[in-house]
Amino acid sequence: MRLDSTLAWPFFTDEHRVRAERFEGWLERLLPERFDSEAAQAPSPEEQVRAWARELGSEGWLDPCKRLDVRAMALAREQLAYRGGLADFAFAMQGLGSGAISLFGSAEQRERYLPEFFSGASIAAFALSEEHAGSDVSALATRALHRDDGYVIDGEKCWISNAGIADTYVLFARTSESPSKGLSAFIVDAAAEGLAVGRSIRTMSPHPLGTLRFNGVRVPHSARIGEEGDGFRIAMATLDIFRATVGAAALGFARRAFDEARSHVLQREIYGAKLADLQLVSGMLAEMATEIDAAALLVYRAAFAKDAGAARITKEAAMAKWYATEAAGRVCDRAVQLFGGRGVTHGEIVERLYRDVRALRIYEGASEVQQVVIARTLLKEPLLG
Repeated sequence: MRLDSTLAWPFFTDEHRVRAERFEGWLERLLPERFDSEAAQAPSPEEQVRAWARELGSEGWLDPCKRLDVRAMALAREQLAYRGGLADFAFAMQGLGSGAISLFGSAEQRERYLPEFFSGASIAAFALSEEHAGSDVSALATRALHRDDGYVIDGEKCWISNAGIADTYVLFARTSESPSKGLSAFIVDAAAEGLAVGRSIRTMSPHPLGTLRFNGVRVPHSARIGEEGDGFRIAMATLDIFRATVGAAALGFARRAFDEARSHVLQREIYGAKLADLQLVSGMLAEMATEIDAAALLVYRAAFAKDAGAARITKEAAMAKWYATEAAGRVCDRAVQLFGGRGVTHGEIVERLYRDVRALRIYEGASEVQQVVIARTLLKEPLLG
């Protein structure tokens, strides 16, 4: 992966540049087979995620999640996604699953959980979505009833990344009927009595997903993150940060698809000439490269704004995620087209990228939801004049 052009942009410090180059060197020293998550001899996705979390943590590469350095997290996700979807997934889930604790947890909560997450010894998960409440967080039905000694949680979560392999879940549940203050966030250990892993969900890209059932799960008051009723604010603030990094992962997939397509058209001959010599092909490559750069600018603008001290980057993160994931989908689609029959053959890199990139337009807020978020934010801004 070529980092030179991106790292020359003014969004980054020398520390970011040095760290990204060191990370790139580390990734290049790993065997290529390490990133082939679908090879016949590869361990299960669950085993691979645990192995990646341990390896990234032990080498200190999860440190940006600890510092919530959004630019460093975005660069890492871009570099990982360029090579393998599960490697990026493992990094992203350690960050997202721990993010609410990093941002809003008490000193005791941070001291107890974060070192284990960032060393890779413990697997984190973010338990927000439900079957009938995905993008509409206010529709969550899982309930946490207040008792003298804590809370009793009942309900079911769906589409939960790392379900079944996580050691700890950051869970969002309803504690009142208030539209704006009705949700609260809790830390729930996977071994808690009454917590059961439901069905595994298989998707086109092999990521560990599943359902969780909470049947009278008891947690103490000390398991609540922040104040009662802060759940919606905690979820949105966490997603603000990590939506920008989803855009970075999309960049990694898109850059790999472009590189594969460029190499292919420079070698493939058609009608007595290189495929790259056809004007239509040149135009496709130009569109792909331009969309990648436009997406990168939006992603790293959002990351820079957060690192520079912006309290919220709701609009910027939504723009970055929406545009970057949609653009990456178009880039991967064009790469498949340029490969022809090989492009839809299982085992080809561009075929895998085509599947890997698709989910990014849905999770952590679908593209259509990002458009709503952007529009609502714009409409609240004062008119000029």
